[in-house]
Amino acid sequence: MSRPGRPGRRRTTTTTGKNHGILLAGAGGVLGRHVARALTEAGRKVTGLGRGPENDIRADLTDRDALLRAVDGRHFDTVIHAATALRKAPLRHRDMDATDALRAGGTAHLLEAARATGARRFVAESMVFGYGYGDHGDRILTEDDDFGPPGTDPARERHIAAMRTEERLALAAPGLEGIALRFGLFYGPGGTDGLLPLLRKRQLPAPHDRGRVLPWVELGDAARAVVAAVERGRPGQAYDIADSIPLGFRAHLLCVAEAFGLPRPTAVPLWLMRPMTCAHDVMSTTLRVSTAKAERELGWTPVHPDARHGLAAMRAGTR
Repeated sequence: MSRPGRPGRRRTTTTTGKNHGILLAGAGGVLGRHVARALTEAGRKVTGLGRGPENDIRADLTDRDALLRAVDGRHFDTVIHAATALRKAPLRHRDMDATDALRAGGTAHLLEAARATGARRFVAESMVFGYGYGDHGDRILTEDDDFGPPGTDPARERHIAAMRTEERLALAAPGLEGIALRFGLFYGPGGTDGLLPLLRKRQLPAPHDRGRVLPWVELGDAARAVVAAVERGRPGQAYDIADSIPLGFRAHLLCVAEAFGLPRPTAVPLWLMRPMTCAHDVMSTTLRVSTAKAERELGWTPVHPDARHGLAAMRAGTR
């Protein structure tokens, strides 16, 4: 696959006597580009799968037959599902529909493709919102807590059901070592960039957090967790992946504004965000997760312990 930021150049590294070929679905996405770089730097040969022309294999995960034709005759050791249909932050629930389809039907199709290529390991990108939207209080959730509880309305249930289905399929896939990574909200190069012009123009309002916090994870750290899961993840297990300090949505935006010298976001009442149904649900959620299992089993800890450190590194152009 073309190395991110270096169009047209290919870098493939193999280890004698071992099949390290990895099929990365969603390689052109925000997380996928970071994962491709991290895997390549770890000495893995990465083949990108997706709909865009930058991919080595062009196929749509929602088209089962086309996907199976695209991978016919190819062989991989590991398949990673990092595909998303999002090109910007989802504001309304309908903005998540295509990604929900990738998490459910797309996962089922990609698992078939994984078996067809002889893969032994399957790593799926999941999200901490699978624990449910709303106020979880001060309790720190772990992987032993219920994942995918019924949503409190039809829209939330569509999103949660998609995450529930993705994990169920991946973790119980016959003949494959399935692993799920439950990421916090992403920030960093390729993710935070879209917020900067909105903050600069004072077009990104945010309500006061009122004690609400959410898990976050810098994209490079998230990619390193994927590498760790490929190398050391325990089959059939899910892992929470987040940095050390949860922040409310407004608190995170304040960190972004401070790091890049931009105006602070305008404070608005939470109810004013209700027309942006998906964003409102995110901003009104309180959720904390433990990463102890990832630290213990994957040997993973975030390089950037919190958003201030991660955003400072982004501003400085370091990873």
